[in-house]
Amino acid sequence: MGTGMLSGALAAAMFKRTWKLVSGDDDAPDAGDLERGWTEVLVAAAIQGALFGLVKAAVHRAGARTFRHRAIEGKS
Repeated sequence: MGTGMLSGALAAAMFKRTWKLVSGDDDAPDAGDLERGWTEVLVAAAIQGALFGLVKAAVHRAGARTFRHRAIEGKS
């Protein structure tokens, strides 16, 4: 549970920084903000989804490798 929360916080920070680099805006558009265009909202959602997926996979992979490494050490 802790790694899930940590990975979520990491992904959110990465998204905030990435969005600022891409758009120059401090805040990403909210889907309900009718002042923002479709393209801006959908691009922000795609970037956010990709980053969250990337971080989730990296954390899951690292956990699996650590588990396997410890299981092999325990057999010795």
